[in-house]
Amino acid sequence: MPIKNVKRNKKLIPIFCATDDNYMPYLEVALRSLKANASNQYNYIVHVLNSGLRSDLKEIVSRLNDDNFTVDFYNVSKFVEPYKKYFKNLYHFTVEMYYRIFIEKMFPQYKKAIYLDCDITVLGDISKLFNINLGNNLVGAIPCKIIADHPVFSRYSTEVCGVEHGKYFNSGVLLMNLDKFRQEKLVEKFIYLINTYNFDVIDPDQAYLNVLTKGKVKILPNGWNKQSIDIPTEGDLNLVHYALYKKPWQYDDVINAEYFWQYAKESPFYHTILENKANFNDVKRAQKEKANIEIVEHAARLLDVEKTFNNCLFKESNLLDKLDLNGVYNIEVPSEV
Repeated sequence: MPIKNVKRNKKLIPIFCATDDNYMPYLEVALRSLKANASNQYNYIVHVLNSGLRSDLKEIVSRLNDDNFTVDFYNVSKFVEPYKKYFKNLYHFTVEMYYRIFIEKMFPQYKKAIYLDCDITVLGDISKLFNINLGNNLVGAIPCKIIADHPVFSRYSTEVCGVEHGKYFNSGVLLMNLDKFRQEKLVEKFIYLINTYNFDVIDPDQAYLNVLTKGKVKILPNGWNKQSIDIPTEGDLNLVHYALYKKPWQYDDVINAEYFWQYAKESPFYHTILENKANFNDVKRAQKEKANIEIVEHAARLLDVEKTFNNCLFKESNLLDKLDLNGVYNIEVPSEV
């Protein structure tokens, strides 16, 4: 796909997000904050992965475009449709979370990229994240403090997923070594696993990514993915991630919510966001609270399940390195995306 609205003499930084119509207002705020703090020494293209979006919402988000910042809406349906029957829609997660796994196939022209969730506010220069040297690692990511510190979740990461709880990363902010993904056949491994096992997990894409990149992760300071909990920031506060069930557009007591509202007030979606917050009633709040309890109970149940990543792949040796993956992924990739 030709890149529009960019100055050709600048290095290009590709960034990916995934959304549906419901999250478009929050995506706009996230991209608005990213653009406001990004160095003008680079060109940026944000590929918004989706399976169909309202044209009026796309038009509003596209107003962010200028000479070195482009928003591209990319429909992933043909890439993921054969596998959607395996995708799990759990708790506050949606099927769009899986799309990031296919980036290396959908965009063969990129060697490296950034992936960002939509429930974020960027406060630092995103080019600094992109320019981190990953070496031979598959991803650069930030360990999930909630997983590490919660007694049930920490056992889930170690005993179910087979990943040490202190190294289990949050998949909402990723620096992706796409060339290495292709060498390691990451998509093929993912397709093999969901076809063969379709493991029961609490955090679908995050669990698979942690398993598939195990031992090949560059740990980054949490200033690049500061979850909205009361913990110290490592380095500069570059990015706030409202990763828990409490979002600033629903609750009043969210840590670091002021950064979201700083940019939301500048957004053409501001009144929509305020209306959504006003409509977040006691029934919806109770549903969220219930889901927050259920995810812990779900993780606890999985501790006694036999068919887990850890038992099937890691107990004796890493079976992922021994799989015959020829013909596993057969979607034709166009020569120019």
